[in-house]
Amino acid sequence: MLPFLVTTVLAISLAILTPLRPHLIQIAVDDYIFVGDGAGLLQMIYWLFALLITTAVSRYCFIYMSGWLGQTIIKDLRVKVFEHMVALRLRFFDQTPIGAATTRTINDVEAINDIFAAGIINIVADVLTILVIIAFMFSKSWSLTVVCLITFPFFIYATLLFKEGIKASYQKVRTQVSRLNTFVQEHISGMSVIQAFGAEEQEMQKFKDINGLHRDAHIQSIWYYSIFFPAIEIIQAAGLGLLVWFGSTLVIKGGTSLGVLIAFIMYLSMLFRPLRQLADKFNTLQMGLVAAGRVFEVLDRKEFIKDEGTIAKSDFKGDIDFENVWFAYNEKDFVIKDVSFKVEAGKTLAIVGATGAGKSSVINILNRFYPIQKGSIKVDGVDIREYSLQCLRRNIGLVLQDVFLFSGSIMENITLRNPDISKEKVEEAARMIGADQFINKLPGKYDYEVMERGATLSMGQRQLISFIRTMVYDPRILILDEATSSIDTETEELVQEAVRRLIVGRTSIVIAHRLSTIQEAHQIMVLDKGELMEMGSHDDLMEEKGLYRALYDKQFGLTESVA
Repeated sequence: MLPFLVTTVLAISLAILTPLRPHLIQIAVDDYIFVGDGAGLLQMIYWLFALLITTAVSRYCFIYMSGWLGQTIIKDLRVKVFEHMVALRLRFFDQTPIGAATTRTINDVEAINDIFAAGIINIVADVLTILVIIAFMFSKSWSLTVVCLITFPFFIYATLLFKEGIKASYQKVRTQVSRLNTFVQEHISGMSVIQAFGAEEQEMQKFKDINGLHRDAHIQSIWYYSIFFPAIEIIQAAGLGLLVWFGSTLVIKGGTSLGVLIAFIMYLSMLFRPLRQLADKFNTLQMGLVAAGRVFEVLDRKEFIKDEGTIAKSDFKGDIDFENVWFAYNEKDFVIKDVSFKVEAGKTLAIVGATGAGKSSVINILNRFYPIQKGSIKVDGVDIREYSLQCLRRNIGLVLQDVFLFSGSIMENITLRNPDISKEKVEEAARMIGADQFINKLPGKYDYEVMERGATLSMGQRQLISFIRTMVYDPRILILDEATSSIDTETEELVQEAVRRLIVGRTSIVIAHRLSTIQEAHQIMVLDKGELMEMGSHDDLMEEKGLYRALYDKQFGLTESVA
């Protein structure tokens, strides 16, 4: 609040200080130069110098404080936007390109900064300056003031035309910036695919097309400026011409003094400068408002997983109970259909099925990444909606096939900057699965800097780091979503041994295409098109000669034929 008040006081001070200079020059001309008072003129020069210094210092403070205020507000807004996005359910990210979300958080929020740093506060300051200047002008000569204001209707009309045109062009600019960011982010992430298939030329042409639209949007806004400012110069010149003609006539007839005419010439210049800046700043404000609309559109999204649970216990047993669960990503096409099953604490459930059978969807709804439409899911006999999200997810460890690593050290990627996880605990977990062997060979070991998405590590090494990350959080429920499907045979042996140790005493759900890795599971559930088709042990399902047996025979029959 204090910085805002200080900025407001500085704006008022500048509005008063600005028209004082022509006033002092008028006094110098009329009272000292024409009468030959050198001593008085010298005294007036001192006053002018003091005024210039005071104005310069005030303007410096005003520019700095308004900029500081804008950046402070934007910092808080950017945190709020990112915090809001983090809380949104995954459906938002399924439907929103990463580049568009990045544009909202970075580019659009930065554009809002202009509303505060070069927009509202400066507009208020300019309006105050204009009002004070006009007040000074009327106090000296109402007739000269009326002459100066004759061209104002033309100025206002030109500004209104400019405002409407530039607003539409700015909307196009923000849209094209978002498209450009989305394209670049997506294609840099998928550069290996582009190069592998030799698609550089086609994608480059597409980039040129998008970049061309971005250029055209900017050129349209530049065109409006190129018309507006020359028009304002003509209007200002016309106003100055009228003033000089009418004012000179008054001076000759003795209706006013030369000092007043000189002061009015300066007032007119001072008057048009903030007016011209007002038009420009108003359009900066327009661009900021366009960006603000896009940002607040995100903030208005209420796609949250309701976190109304109050239970936050840490002594999970791990009993899981699905009761007549129905789930659809788009509220219409169900991918889980009336599925019911139970997993006792400490037991292992394996889920198999063809692609699209609903295996990963079971994991998504157990973690409450998406809400279910019908039925209930219970952990330890309590509906998962009654647990706080943090409590539920802290007790579920998830290892995915596609491991995501952040830019930072290996230690940071394992602990996710959780201060409660010690280095000793991380090293112990790494030794448990044998990952310490490759980590200790890296430069810096656990402080080795991982590039974005772990580009400097192999798939197997990234997977091992993911396992360590899960282990150090010591979850009561462990989920392995095809965690070994992209790992070489040697690494898989390490991981399989680690899994055997890790699942002891934990409830485990394993999704795997390789049926050889799940034969020791206590139960195997077979899904097909979202429906539970079979459930039992490996031996029981093999005897049934149903869908599981068909999958097993097909997989191992193919292996044998290849061998």
